Amino acid sequence: MAKVICVGEVMVELARGSDGRFGLGFGGDTFNTAVYLARAGVETAYATALGDDAFSAGILDLARAEGVDTGAVLQVRGRNPGLYLITTDDQGERSFHYWRDASPARALFELDGWQAIAEQMVAARAVYFSGITLSLYSNAGLGRFLATLELAGEAGAWRVFDGNFRPRGWGGDLARARTVFSEALKRASLALPTFEDEVALWGDASPAATIERITTYGVAEVVVKNGAGGALVHAEGRTVEVPVERAVSPVDTTGAGDSFNAGYLAARLSGAAPEEAARAGHRLAGEVILHRGAIIPRAAAAGGTHH
Repeated sequence: MAKVICVGEVMVELARGSDGRFGLGFGGDTFNTAVYLARAGVETAYATALGDDAFSAGILDLARAEGVDTGAVLQVRGRNPGLYLITTDDQGERSFHYWRDASPARALFELDGWQAIAEQMVAARAVYFSGITLSLYSNAGLGRFLATLELAGEAGAWRVFDGNFRPRGWGGDLARARTVFSEALKRASLALPTFEDEVALWGDASPAATIERITTYGVAEVVVKNGAGGALVHAEGRTVEVPVERAVSPVDTTGAGDSFNAGYLAARLSGAAPEEAARAGHRLAGEVILHRGAIIPRAAAAGGTHH
């Protein structure tokens, strides 16, 4: 069984290059994290649903090439994956445009075969999911997903929640998003929120306020990512600020949080202390934002080719 199973959606990505043309890739927040975990040597599986088209085949090929186990991927005949398009401004900040309403990933916990995926989640060392994962599912699908998280927790698995909040994914329904996030937090053991998202969803005044709110759900370990402001880490009963080691000018911030989470989780799974894990997260994210796209070339990750 995989050490970590990441749950969510991977889409076809069209990213605009400096020449104005669009390059084809694949991405999705929890999938990006799965790739970076696998690159760090963590046995990782990805749970989602895809179609039986050429793009779905391309996604499976990429996952396998990156060493991500695809045994928890369901394939639905006659369907296509979702699509998103990224444009980036002069400061490296990105805008996303989505075509994903008919994506098979949205029905993962209502398809034939969902029980087998639930069993893999319960057997894993850690289950990783995000606010975007939660935004995909109907109430019926969410019920099954949350029940599976509970079983995974009872079996001793870490339940790792990145509170990635995108208002559009919730159709602007903040009340439902808050309710679903709350239910997820009650079942999470490690939360990896981004402060900007917490402000948008909850109106938190500071990263410390985010930690205070999330720990009331019983989450023992909380790491609030705050961009260039570093991270606020609450673990083992104490809270510490872990600054970014070196400031860099981002080329593209896509995947910064996803890669931080992978660096953090890989370090924690290998026995590193929370502060050391946060530094590992900062290092990986600092490398990723120097490259276009969420998943940077392996050569760049190995030692940096941006000199």
